[in-house]
Amino acid sequence: MEESTLLLVAVVVVALFFDFTNGFHDAANAIATSVSTRAVSPRVAVLGAAVLNFAGAFVSLEVAATVAKGVVNAEVATLEVVLGGVVGAIVWNLITWYLGLPTSSSHALIGGVAGAAVVAAGWDVLLVGGLVDRVLIPSLAAPLIGIVGAFAIMTGLTWIIARRSPGTVNRVFRRLQIVSASFVAFTHGTNDAQKTMGIIALALVAAGHVPAGDGFYVPLWVIVAAATAMALGTYAGGWRIIRTLGQRVAKLEPPQGFAAETSCATILWFTGNIGFPVSTTHTISGSVLGAGATRRLSAVRWGVAGNIFVAWLLTIPAAGGVGALMELLARLPAGPALVIGVLLVFSTLAFAARRRASAAPTQGEALVSPPPAG
Repeated sequence: MEESTLLLVAVVVVALFFDFTNGFHDAANAIATSVSTRAVSPRVAVLGAAVLNFAGAFVSLEVAATVAKGVVNAEVATLEVVLGGVVGAIVWNLITWYLGLPTSSSHALIGGVAGAAVVAAGWDVLLVGGLVDRVLIPSLAAPLIGIVGAFAIMTGLTWIIARRSPGTVNRVFRRLQIVSASFVAFTHGTNDAQKTMGIIALALVAAGHVPAGDGFYVPLWVIVAAATAMALGTYAGGWRIIRTLGQRVAKLEPPQGFAAETSCATILWFTGNIGFPVSTTHTISGSVLGAGATRRLSAVRWGVAGNIFVAWLLTIPAAGGVGALMELLARLPAGPALVIGVLLVFSTLAFAARRRASAAPTQGEALVSPPPAG
């Protein structure tokens, strides 16, 4: 097998591993509020989210096209650039996963590839217009729309349920949350799984297997592989992030959970079909804030929300910096092998450290701890 073919295979495998980490990192997006309000058990929630993530990946390819052609100039991107960028995204994902911060996998991926591309070919390689119009502005707008949307939905629901028995209201909305959480999981697949499809397609363009111009397409095997990797990652579960998003940002009752999920899923549906790779994490976090604020502003733990916001700000530059370093490392003799080695070592250390941290759960963690095997 030729060296270029081996490198392409390595890039595809690493990209699918990113998709896997995206699945468990962003599993909380679909199920955190439902689990925290006891609308559904953790095991059922994770399994359902995995299945619906898989199904959603087949709905549209607009986001995949944006990631593949709208961030960096596909004609000058190399396999080393793609490899370095994806590794940068994975490293940042693992760091924030360990810390329990629900940051954006989307921004990590875009930042990683952008950083690697700039180091390889200069700032001109960035498609600034597309990056601003189709990535940055929508990603900034999505959480704000989520706040307003969830607040408006919950305000309307308050008028409807004001004179109803709290017990009856909670029972009804726990059932409705199954529908709204399923919608979030499905739209998460239409949005996030496509980002990995776009990266693999970009690697195929760099290797000459897919045209960069009007003939651009995403092969079926890429769609199936990306959907499967995300579904498996979702089933693995992001329990630490679920606790942060479902309990620490705001204490939600079933009606607030339904409002937050409905707002988030609606935004993801429209942006996914337009081709805007917005952050699912940003959108659901904003929606949780909006729903929680309808009770009273003090119901939102603004300190935790502030920590999440800082992590958002750091994501693109941090992932871009790691991606740039990995691209430089990839230029050395046996450079791609060194990059993959760094990834393996870092991933092993991250999973080992997280396993040790999980061995001593803190008080209150039982609600969102993964169910025992069997």
